[in-house]
Amino acid sequence: MRKTLSLSTFALALAFSAWAQAATVGQAAPDFELKDEEGKTHKLSQYRGKIVVLEWVNPECPFVKRHYDARTMQTTWEGSDKEKVVWLSIDSTHHNTPEKSREWKKARGFSYPVLQDPDGKVGKLYGAKTTPHMYVIDQEGILRYAGAIDDDPRGNKEKKTNYVQAALAELLAGKDVSVKTSQPYGCTVKYKE
Repeated sequence: MRKTLSLSTFALALAFSAWAQAATVGQAAPDFELKDEEGKTHKLSQYRGKIVVLEWVNPECPFVKRHYDARTMQTTWEGSDKEKVVWLSIDSTHHNTPEKSREWKKARGFSYPVLQDPDGKVGKLYGAKTTPHMYVIDQEGILRYAGAIDDDPRGNKEKKTNYVQAALAELLAGKDVSVKTSQPYGCTVKYKE
């Protein structure tokens, strides 16, 4: 009984420790290292000095499809200063493969990498709940925005606010991000059970 209790207590302490270290707006973004669809390693800390956008994706999700059909992500990326901004898509879908990411990237015509996180470790570290779920990290490595790409979950607004685009513009202008969080919307991240 004691052994079981101490193992349970240890497991609970580990879970709490991981939760306590989750990404929090206003604090340092947790560092991570993942390979992209081509096998190239990306470490968040290698991009210090640049603004980093993290986008959780799942090409099978209707919300992701809608945004890529409308070119929301591609246009937001293309409209940013590539010398100062890095865009990293992360796929934490448990059954994703680099081959699927390569095919999707080619079909959708974008150049930023799709990082592979099939065990969901980085997704859980950041608390990514939906696809898409967006994070903006400033030049000093501080998480400045977490939430939805925009204020149009149903996709029927004529005039919408692109939160990521606004955060990028504010950071590039040396200002504080005015909208720091929003409710992410989309499909649930398909983490490994």
